[in-house]
Amino acid sequence: MRTLGQEHYFRDRLNSQAIGHGVLLIAWQHGAPVGDVYLWLAAAEERELRVHLPDVPLITHVEVVEGRRNRRVGTRLIRHAERFLWEAGRKQVALGVAMDNDAARRLYLRLGYTEWPHGPVATTEVVFLPDGTRELRPELCAILTKHLDRGWTDDHTGGPGISP
Repeated sequence: MRTLGQEHYFRDRLNSQAIGHGVLLIAWQHGAPVGDVYLWLAAAEERELRVHLPDVPLITHVEVVEGRRNRRVGTRLIRHAERFLWEAGRKQVALGVAMDNDAARRLYLRLGYTEWPHGPVATTEVVFLPDGTRELRPELCAILTKHLDRGWTDDHTGGPGISP
């Protein structure tokens, strides 16, 4: 938590993980965390997702520390998340990307995600403030989905290790 910051966010996600609502994956390199992703396994908060993608897990909060971006850490996190979900018996995954986050959208499209046909979804970004309180901010997101198969690639080029 010290390296990645956001102590209150991580405490919240670890508590959710403890009751089976998700899984927090951390990318490690040289003994230090360099990124994270949270797999949301509980029912989606957004009605549109519950209707069109019932029981489909969500990839949320993909984060790579400054200085490690654009070095395949995010790609490895996503690939590991997909493999984790596949091995858990999940056959599809979804994620939301802010409408103005072109770099993330390009990454997901390159990794085989496609935009769903139902248009953008109004979501709520939860920002954890330093005092532990939460601020809710409206955010419009494009929803991308992917059917999972055994076609993920294992990149063993000295990148970060990933662990739950």
